Amino acid sequence: MKQYVVDAFTDEVFGGNPAAVCVMENWLSDDLLLKIACENNLSETAFAVWEQDQYHLRWFTPGGEIDLCGHATLATAYVIMRFRHADTQIVRFKTKSGQLTVEKKGNLFEMDFPAYKLRPVPVTDEMAKAIGARPEKAFMGRDLLCVMDSEETVRQLRPDMHKLLGLDGLLLQVTARGTDYDCVSRSFAPKLNVTEDPVCGSGHCHIMPYWAQEMNKTELVAYQASRRGGVLYGKMDGERIRISGNAALYSEATIYVK
Repeated sequence: MKQYVVDAFTDEVFGGNPAAVCVMENWLSDDLLLKIACENNLSETAFAVWEQDQYHLRWFTPGGEIDLCGHATLATAYVIMRFRHADTQIVRFKTKSGQLTVEKKGNLFEMDFPAYKLRPVPVTDEMAKAIGARPEKAFMGRDLLCVMDSEETVRQLRPDMHKLLGLDGLLLQVTARGTDYDCVSRSFAPKLNVTEDPVCGSGHCHIMPYWAQEMNKTELVAYQASRRGGVLYGKMDGERIRISGNAALYSEATIYVK
């Protein structure tokens, strides 16, 4: 089985967020899909199978299947447009989060994603202890979103992964206003056996709607301030958000599975 590794939200390898992509003829067992994801040991491995008039797309972390992943969706669209359907500029996916589309616009891949509705929640001492700094505000969507006082605070955080397991939300998203970008962020996912997700597309389905409302803007440029780093372009569209980014191919390989 062919597998590609694509760095998403970057135009150079060794930046952005790497995702493994397997475009298959038929589905393998869920157990085998998870074993492949664990063997890859990346934050996401994407599996896609052509079904009728679109691709069925699933995402697996080393900790199990997840309902939405941005960087692996972008990476899968990149692989399909480059190696499977070089004449197409748009790919439609059937997923656990409904139908998603990715359209190539110049050098960018634009994803049409749902924007999470955010519910304010109290800032607690447990949050401050787990994160290593006290948030100014906190919100709950799929993930816990914590707004910090400065970009420097976000960049310097060293959260306690064990204590993060006790917080609500699937992932922890921390964000602040940016200096060179509208906002900066970092993403942590110990519940999925991922310490820090280098550039989290689904996390920005929380982060960008918050800052769009806070800044009274419909278009934003965000930077994920992980060690690898990545740039995301967002545009609000009602209850949807269009997130764009670049991609770079790192490797092609053959997986030998039974």
